[in-house]
Amino acid sequence: MRPEPGSDMLDVVDADDRVVGHATRADVHRRQLLHRAVHILVTNPEGALYVQQRAFTKDCQPGLWDTSAAGHVDRGESYAAAATRELAEELGIVDTELHFLYAVPASRETGFEFVQVYHCETACEPRPDPLEIVQGGWWPPTSLAAWIAADPAVFTAVFRHIHRRFATGHSA
Repeated sequence: MRPEPGSDMLDVVDADDRVVGHATRADVHRRQLLHRAVHILVTNPEGALYVQQRAFTKDCQPGLWDTSAAGHVDRGESYAAAATRELAEELGIVDTELHFLYAVPASRETGFEFVQVYHCETACEPRPDPLEIVQGGWWPPTSLAAWIAADPAVFTAVFRHIHRRFATGHSA
């Protein structure tokens, strides 16, 4: 059973990503407190990237297109554990090796989240959680780049940042 929306407990961090307290997800967002999140980029063997459209019930950026899977790092959880959990919860992908790519500092663009970005390749077909995701699909790199260039407002700001860096090979 899922907790009530906004009731999850998150670590609140300082400008150096050190834990300084805890608050509910709703409070963290309302007060724009620094906290942690993960984004996972899932590619298939042909090199296409899976992107998802966020549920319209989301309190932040509903209906926008985003990374394959993403979510908050829960209180006391590591970034790597959160990435594994989010991939399983949102897309039903388990038993796959995740590779850390890079970290993105907290900013208004990231929703005041310190973000760690992970990547995995899989031949499995994602099974999107309908409570989290309206729809999703595989996009070849050139087609996705063209879509983002033509209509950037339908993508989350953090995804545009992550994709730009991932697409140009700047993972470090």
